Amino acid sequence: MAQTLASAVHHELVIKKSRFIACVQPMDDRTGAQAAVAALRSQHPGAAHVCWALLAGGQSAAVDDGEPSGTAGRPMLEVLRHQDLEGVLATVVRYFGGVKLGAGGLVRAYTDAVAQALLGAHKLPLQRMRTLACCVPYALEGLVRRELDAAGAGLLAVEHAAIVTLHFKLPEVAAAALQHRLNEAGQGHLAWLRTPE
Repeated sequence: MAQTLASAVHHELVIKKSRFIACVQPMDDRTGAQAAVAALRSQHPGAAHVCWALLAGGQSAAVDDGEPSGTAGRPMLEVLRHQDLEGVLATVVRYFGGVKLGAGGLVRAYTDAVAQALLGAHKLPLQRMRTLACCVPYALEGLVRRELDAAGAGLLAVEHAAIVTLHFKLPEVAAAALQHRLNEAGQGHLAWLRTPE
């Protein structure tokens, strides 16, 4: 089962006077990854390279940032794949120490930096989420909210009009049971809305 990370973890390696500052962190998409990389560039203006790899479904990326092609981003991405991670960004800031490492040395350095950071990371199972929406009379709003809390569902939006419309998100494995409980409790007064998947 694919996993993601609970929080960001950092690790630093020094190889032949070059500093490799690695960070692995949860990241949903390429836009967020690019913002994180831009922040690293501003925090480390003297760095020679800020290489990164993102494993996030169709938005995955591997960037060498001036290192020889295939010696940084791709090896970092392979470390993430090998550990069955999803929704994870790996970055490595390199300060050049004056000694060239060669292609093999670079691949080992970037791979080791990310792998060492992952050793200290807390991994979480990745859950597929489902978004649902239902309409209920005002008299049933409290009951629905209690059921949502009990199921661990996150309330996204509530609209109060002639009736109450609640939009929420919960793990896909719990969705059917919650819908069944709400249908029974609503006694025919609850209506489900179509939600985009």
